[in-house]
Amino acid sequence: MLTKTNPMVYVLKILMNMTVILFSLTALFPIVWMLYTSLKTNQEFSLSILSLPHHPSLQNYFNSFRIGKMNYALFSSFFNTVITVPIIVIVSFIMGYFFARFRFPGKKLLYVIFLSGMTIPLHSLLVPLFVQFKWIGMLDNRFTLILPYICFNLPIAIFLYDSFIQDISSEIEEAAYMDGSSFDHTLFKVIFPICLPITSTITILSVLSTWNEFSFALVLNKTNIYFTLPIWLTFFNNQFTTDYTGKITGLVMVSLPTILLYLFYSNKIMTGMTSGAVKG
Repeated sequence: MLTKTNPMVYVLKILMNMTVILFSLTALFPIVWMLYTSLKTNQEFSLSILSLPHHPSLQNYFNSFRIGKMNYALFSSFFNTVITVPIIVIVSFIMGYFFARFRFPGKKLLYVIFLSGMTIPLHSLLVPLFVQFKWIGMLDNRFTLILPYICFNLPIAIFLYDSFIQDISSEIEEAAYMDGSSFDHTLFKVIFPICLPITSTITILSVLSTWNEFSFALVLNKTNIYFTLPIWLTFFNNQFTTDYTGKITGLVMVSLPTILLYLFYSNKIMTGMTSGAVKG
């Protein structure tokens, strides 16, 4: 039997849909604005901030590499990410597996120490880390940022791997051992492929964290060739003027890879974070 639906229900649904569309437009507009503004000259930008470019040009992108020397910053950010992320994944996977599968003296204390890294404000470590690196001679070189980036991302990665591996039945490993598999083979050929969803999450979070980090990259390195992309963006400002379209072009090139990465893999991030959050 058909029931008559209250017209107010349809009105509420329409309002909710319009609200979602409005919020989506407000989130997308800054990205679209940056894209077409990067095709404008500074003169066009000064005349109208929101208008479309009258004569679109890629000159700002060419200038970023030819004059702004973006290639150095791009290589630095790429180098830090490529070196840091695999180490984070491998180390956190091994440690997360041992926390999930083995009992040993001091396990709880060690686990608490690692998880405390998620509660300590990272910027409170900036000055102590600068003093320590200066004392041991690790300031201002190609590998300066590798160790801090690894240490900052390990706590959450270990926590996620530990939570995920606890859900994997130990019978899978027992069957592999009965078939003659070694510990190393079982760990990396049996368990690690099962952890692919959480590995994707950790990889994406580590890439985003390393690629966008600013404070430590600014303080620990002083040579231009070691500056990362977020630091490179500050070069468009001087005492009297600002190259607005050049800076916006830089913002497009810096933010677009992370935006695309998050858009394509956002579901994996949410799945991985949820699997880690529901554990007691």
